[in-house]
Amino acid sequence: MKNKRIVLSCLIILLIGVIYFAVQAQQKNDTHRTNFSGEWKSKESISMGGNIVCVYEEGDRMRSKTMKIAEQANFLTIEIPNPSLGAASGKSKEKLTFDGKESRINHDLERGKKFTVKLSTDGQTMTVNSIVHLMVVTPFNINVQKQAFVYVTEVWKLSNDGKSISVQANAKSTSWGGERSWETVFDKVR
Repeated sequence: MKNKRIVLSCLIILLIGVIYFAVQAQQKNDTHRTNFSGEWKSKESISMGGNIVCVYEEGDRMRSKTMKIAEQANFLTIEIPNPSLGAASGKSKEKLTFDGKESRINHDLERGKKFTVKLSTDGQTMTVNSIVHLMVVTPFNINVQKQAFVYVTEVWKLSNDGKSISVQANAKSTSWGGERSWETVFDKVR
C-alpha cells in the first residue's frame, strides 16, 4: 500500500512537470513574429542594386521600387504597380509561400523563374532562393542566343521598429560569372 502511494505521488509530480514544461515551451514559441505587411518604398529596386535588372520581366517584384505586402499565416502576397500601359489591372501580384516548395513563373519557354521561400523558425527573417532563366546573346554574334541562369538569394529582415525592410541579395550568373552582393532597404509608407 505504501509503495502504491509513492508511485502515485511520483506520477503526479511527473505529470505536473510535463504540463509545466509544455506550457513554458509554448510561451517561448509564441514570441513576436515579424509581419512584413504594409506598403513599402525604396530608392531603387532590388535588382538594380546588383545591376541585374536585365533578367527580370517588367511586372516582376525585383524591378519595383514600391510594394504592397499582405502576410498570412503560411504565405505573403506582394503587389506592385504594373508599368505596362496595356495592363488591365495596373498591378502585378506574386505569392510567396513559406513551405519551402518550389514555385514557378513562366513568361514563355525561354524566360521565367522558379523559387522557394523559407521563414526562419523564429519568424524574424525570410529567405527567397530564385533561379531565373533567360536567353542572352552570345559574345561576338548577337544573332545567336544561349540559355543563361541567374541564381539569386534574398534574405529579408524587418527592422526592430517595423519601419523598414532590408533585403540582402547575392547573385551568380552563368553568363557574366562571378558573384554580386548588395542590400536594398524599403521604408514603410503605410
